[in-house]
Amino acid sequence: MELIIFLLALALDLAIGEPPTLTHPVVWFGKLIEFFDRHYRRRSPALDFAIGSLGTMAVIGFALFLSKLPDFLPKWFGIGLSVYLLKSSFAVKSLAWHVKDTIREDIEEQRKYVGLIVSRDVKSLDRYHLNSAAIESLAENIVDSVVAPIFYFLLFGLSGALVYRAINTLDAMIGYRNERYEFFGKLAARMDDIANFIPARLTVLLFLPLGPRKVLSHYKKAKFKINGDKPIAAMSAVLGVWLEKKGVYYFDGRAPGLEDIKRALRVYWIVVGEWILTSALVMWRW
Repeated sequence: MELIIFLLALALDLAIGEPPTLTHPVVWFGKLIEFFDRHYRRRSPALDFAIGSLGTMAVIGFALFLSKLPDFLPKWFGIGLSVYLLKSSFAVKSLAWHVKDTIREDIEEQRKYVGLIVSRDVKSLDRYHLNSAAIESLAENIVDSVVAPIFYFLLFGLSGALVYRAINTLDAMIGYRNERYEFFGKLAARMDDIANFIPARLTVLLFLPLGPRKVLSHYKKAKFKINGDKPIAAMSAVLGVWLEKKGVYYFDGRAPGLEDIKRALRVYWIVVGEWILTSALVMWRW
C-alpha cells in the first residue's frame, strides 16, 4: 500500500505542483511557529531556548497528529488523505519550476526571480553569481524537497515524511544565527542538521553516475557546512562550473552561464529519477 500511496502522491505532484496555500500543511506548520515567534518577547538565552523549543515540539506534534488522521477514516478516504499529505511533504515539480523562472536574459528580471528562491541579498550580485545562486538553490533543495522527505517516508511512513517537513520548515523560519533566533531557533536548527545528515550524503551518491571522480573530488572539498554544501559540490563537479556564496563556500570551475541553469535542471531530473526509481523498488521489495 505504501508504494501505491507514493506513486499516487508523485503523480499528484507532477500534475498540479504545490497545493493551494490555505490547504498546505507546510503553511500550517509555518503559521503555528509564527504564533510563538510573534507573541513571545525575547528575554534571556535560557528562556528564549525554552520557548523556541516548546514551539518547535508543538509543530512536530502537530505533524504527527496529521500523519495519524488517515488511520481514523474509512479506507479510501484514508488513502486519499495519505496521498495528499505525502505529496505536501515533497516538491518535485515546483522546485524545477521556480529555478526555471530564473533563466532570464534581462538581469533585473533574473535578479527578481533568483531573489524568490534564495535568502541572500541579490541586489549586488553580478550575472555569474545570480546564475550560481540559482544552481546552488536547485542542488541544495534536492535534499530538502525531494530526497529527505521520501527517505523518511521509506523509514517511518507518512509520519516520517511529515515530521521531516515540519523540521525543515522550522529551520527555514527560525533556524538563523542572529539576535532574534540564535537561541529561540537553536533546537530547530540542530534537528534539521541531524535530519539532513544522511540524505545530503545520499544525494551525492545519486550524482556519482554522472562523473564519479569529479564528484568525489569536489565532495572532499565540501567542508564549509554540515550538509548544505554537499549537493552543491556535486552539482558543481557535474556541470564543471564554479558555484560560490561569498564568504561561505566556493567550488571551482568555469563561470556559470544561463545555459548552465538549463543543464542543472537536466541533471536535477536525472538525479530525481534515480531516487524515485530506487525508492519505488525498495517499497516494492518490502
